[in-house]
Amino acid sequence: MNLLEFASEWPLLYRILMIIAIAGGAHIIVTIIRRISQYFLLGQNQHPQQVGSEFTRRFPRTATIITILESTLTFIIYFMAIGLILQEFNLSLRAYLASTTVIGLAIGFGSQGLVQDIVIGLTLIFSNLLKVGDIVEVSGQVGRVESVGMRFTVLINLHGQRVHLPNRNIAVISQFRGGCIRAYVDFQIPEGESGRSISQIINPLAEALFIQHKAIVMEEPENFGIQNTTRNGWKYIRYKFKLWPGQGALIETNFRQMALARLRTVLPEYADWMINITYRSERLIIKDGGLIDETDSDEDL
Repeated sequence: MNLLEFASEWPLLYRILMIIAIAGGAHIIVTIIRRISQYFLLGQNQHPQQVGSEFTRRFPRTATIITILESTLTFIIYFMAIGLILQEFNLSLRAYLASTTVIGLAIGFGSQGLVQDIVIGLTLIFSNLLKVGDIVEVSGQVGRVESVGMRFTVLINLHGQRVHLPNRNIAVISQFRGGCIRAYVDFQIPEGESGRSISQIINPLAEALFIQHKAIVMEEPENFGIQNTTRNGWKYIRYKFKLWPGQGALIETNFRQMALARLRTVLPEYADWMINITYRSERLIIKDGGLIDETDSDEDL
């Protein structure tokens, strides 16, 4: 006598075993689907703050659709599993489907926000406004897009927090070119001084800032060398820093003060106004159904 024949003689035991099998099978299938999804999206690196495997970078829209398929398949599997479990309690599967349809219609009238979430989520995906791996500002939240789901868009912010944004609350999207903002620090060269002496002071500071704050300073700073304003105007040395959006205070306070203090050890008359900081970025802003495209105007930047 095998296990099924033995269990069939005990109806309650048989039902318990079937319920466990259905629930366990559904959970295993969902786990496999999620593992496959994570493999494509994260590759070998499973750390959520470093979303962006080779697959995600090459096929961002496909990666976004994968997150939607994962959510949809998970819902369908659990929905069917609940129906099969109820069938073990002698509830007709047809009646279950019919009742869920009626309940779904009733809930639909009272949950317009849910419908808005789904419609806007699909719009975000197929209009290519949000892609997995992008660094964006959405409704005041800055972070890297981890997933775009049927109800929520998930961002990973600078602190590693997952920020879940209901899709219906997404009114403004800012996409940062290269996933950063660009801070340009200009050091004016005093008359009679060479740009080389200033570079020898600032270069180590810029490199040290990058090493200490790699989460904020996203790439090594660039030195553009000596720049001229006009033929007879002043000269300056320009540095470019690629920063996590919203973190310009690191340059405006820490770096500026360190640079000024170090310069004054060699050039006591070096003034605070001789250090200028500006920002440039390319952002795609979606607001009230319209598009505003802001682009860097400098060819060499």
